[in-house]
Amino acid sequence: MTGAQEPEDVYTKHLRLARQARNHPDRAFTSLAQHIDLAWLHEAYRRTRKQGATGIDGQSAKDYARHLEANLQGLLERAKSGTYQAPAVRRVHIPKGDGKSTRPIGISTFEDKLLQRAVAMVLEPLYEQDFHPDSYGFRPGRSAHQALEVLYQRLRTMGGGWVLELDIRSYFDTIDHALLREFVQRRVKDGVLNRLIGKWLKAGVMEHGQWQRMEAGSPQGGVISPLLANLYLHHVLDVWFEREVKPRLVGSSFMLRYADDAVLVFANERDARRVMEVLPKRFGRFGLELHPEKTRLVGFKPGIPGRGRSFDLLGFTHYWGRSKSVCWTIYRKTAKDRFRRMLRQISRWCRANRHQFVRDQHVQLVRKLRGHFAYFGIRGNYRSLGVLRFRVERIWIKWLSRRSQRGRLNWEKAA
Repeated sequence: MTGAQEPEDVYTKHLRLARQARNHPDRAFTSLAQHIDLAWLHEAYRRTRKQGATGIDGQSAKDYARHLEANLQGLLERAKSGTYQAPAVRRVHIPKGDGKSTRPIGISTFEDKLLQRAVAMVLEPLYEQDFHPDSYGFRPGRSAHQALEVLYQRLRTMGGGWVLELDIRSYFDTIDHALLREFVQRRVKDGVLNRLIGKWLKAGVMEHGQWQRMEAGSPQGGVISPLLANLYLHHVLDVWFEREVKPRLVGSSFMLRYADDAVLVFANERDARRVMEVLPKRFGRFGLELHPEKTRLVGFKPGIPGRGRSFDLLGFTHYWGRSKSVCWTIYRKTAKDRFRRMLRQISRWCRANRHQFVRDQHVQLVRKLRGHFAYFGIRGNYRSLGVLRFRVERIWIKWLSRRSQRGRLNWEKAA
């Protein structure tokens, strides 16, 4: 089989798996590992990011590619025979939006990423038939912008409502392994794949040279982690809300979820308060805890005075305001925490790079702003983007002015 034929063969298998899962929504599949062959691993290798940080073995994608055929063949044999040993995940910490706390990220070895990608490619067409249409996070063909647009249109149609913001405390670190495996096996009873998933959950993390066992959770940064995390909340929240909650409500309602960020919207206040009361118990049954302060109910109605009439989702603050025609409409602007995070990152970068050539600094800053604008440049958010651009200019000038006397900027020459 030639390299040009491999992706087409994988695509055909994807379609067949999706069709079978769609036609048999209650079937648990027992023969899935057969789809993972050398061609499948080649496609998984193609889809695996090559520029990522290295895991505990220090092997880069370039190193792995030197003997690609032999490495893939050996990986295939170990995965199928059950002798593959999942290496520990290298843990690093990155700053959160508040600038104070950090978020743990797990970095797998390149070979482990590749195998996780291959397994995810098998599971994805199955679970995509089951996942709720209002779940948008880490799914093929879906994006945060699509979720925002759907939310915007539904809120406008409903004329606002009672919005219940959900914040799950340390979600990725508290997923119950036994329950997760149970959810997986409702659809997948293939011994090879179940064994691999179990090994990844038990692999543990390596931090400061010390190995730590993971009693719960799925490391953020793992290739297969988003799929497993989506599957867990699919059963904990999505299915429950659709089948158990909505039939008992008086008014209309809808849910929108992006990974572990979710909002539940109700037309009736009493419905919203009843669901808010039962949610902590529901999540507690599955080892999850809602943040008591960040989980809140907002009366999101036009013309209601007072504070707290807005809510945040996916980096945007949603609020009501008057349009030019004096009609109430929904506006969205960059959330304060995302705005401050961007300014902190720019300030740290300018401070560390202020002695580079001004032209090179300008190129990098423009690139950073374009990346920010690509996400936050939606309808109605132009004022926030303009303020950000002005603040970035002020920060840049501040740090350029603090060069050493020898490297101080000559403003006349720079003008």
